[in-house]
Amino acid sequence: MSWEKVKLGSLIEVLSGFAFDSKKFNTSQGTPLIRIRDIKRSYSETFFLGEFDPKFLVNSGDILIGMDGEFNIAEWKGSEALLNQRVCKVKVTKDSLLDKRYLLYFLPFQLKIIEDKASFVTVKHLSVNDINNIQIPLPPLATQKRIAEILDAADALRRKDQELLKKYDELAQAIFIDMFGDPVKNEKGWKIRKLGELFSASVKCGPFGSALKKEEYISNGIPVWIMDNIQDYAFNQNGCLYITESKYNDLKSYLTKNGDVIISRAGTVGKMCVIKSEFNNSIISTNLIKISLEESLLNPYFFVTLMKYFGKKIGRLRTGSENGFTHMNTGVLAGLEFPLPDIKTQNEFISVLESISIQTGSLYNKPEHLFNSLIQKAFKGELVN
Repeated sequence: MSWEKVKLGSLIEVLSGFAFDSKKFNTSQGTPLIRIRDIKRSYSETFFLGEFDPKFLVNSGDILIGMDGEFNIAEWKGSEALLNQRVCKVKVTKDSLLDKRYLLYFLPFQLKIIEDKASFVTVKHLSVNDINNIQIPLPPLATQKRIAEILDAADALRRKDQELLKKYDELAQAIFIDMFGDPVKNEKGWKIRKLGELFSASVKCGPFGSALKKEEYISNGIPVWIMDNIQDYAFNQNGCLYITESKYNDLKSYLTKNGDVIISRAGTVGKMCVIKSEFNNSIISTNLIKISLEESLLNPYFFVTLMKYFGKKIGRLRTGSENGFTHMNTGVLAGLEFPLPDIKTQNEFISVLESISIQTGSLYNKPEHLFNSLIQKAFKGELVN
């Protein structure tokens, strides 16, 4: 079914956040202040104590978008708060033509398209014009509402599966604590080692950025991994890019092999996964770092698990202003200190983790694939008659 497409700017109003004086920020007094990191979690730990224009107040139910990094979008579910710079609020102005929840489901995929076009830009920015120029398919309002109802139901199912995954994750974390103790307190007295002592090869950052132009990518060939391919402990192939073999020959020093740990160094800093053998000889992009560990001393899956649960407590993996964009600092990465159990105990834990992964494997794919499929059908006019 073909629906008329309309520029979003004719149906909505986008309000950019205000640059509030950071000298008036605190952790307990005044009005909560929404920053990019607060969008999805719907609460803020930053408060502004000072005068402000009421037009920058955000209420529960407002649609918010982060203008930097991954362009996060969510419906705010928290208390009244202030709209800070680099966050925008989207308001439907023609509600007789556009349903808000239909818009809320439509926007994430469009923002992902814009983000992907900037995949090799170190700092990704979204503008109000980018949002206003999005073309949205506009079926009758009743059809929009029906689509939103179907997607609401699918999203509820997805969230139930995510809760189950969370329980499995908590189980894995409890087993980790039981076997190794709290690594921050080092209750079991494991020897403290620096990560840089455990590299079997030097840290390698991806080579891209402006080195490759969009027209140099092809539909099939040598995989080029970007940050979005990192999924929990392993890579997923959704959305990867490809280059020709001749281009690959110039970049062999950036190839991956089984057991390499890949870490994001921009955007969501510190996302990690381990390369499996089927992805040998693929290449990392500019926003990724790969490290090859000495596996007789440090199991890469153990390291990724350690950082997943305790990375924030053990040490910062980023540099830059807390208020601004941050990057991975390879010097900090190499200097990271943590207690190192013997390799036999590490491997025993990973065997247990693999057993849990067998139970969760279908959950990682089923809800997301089903929901994404419904989204695609919805906006192609294939979900309702």
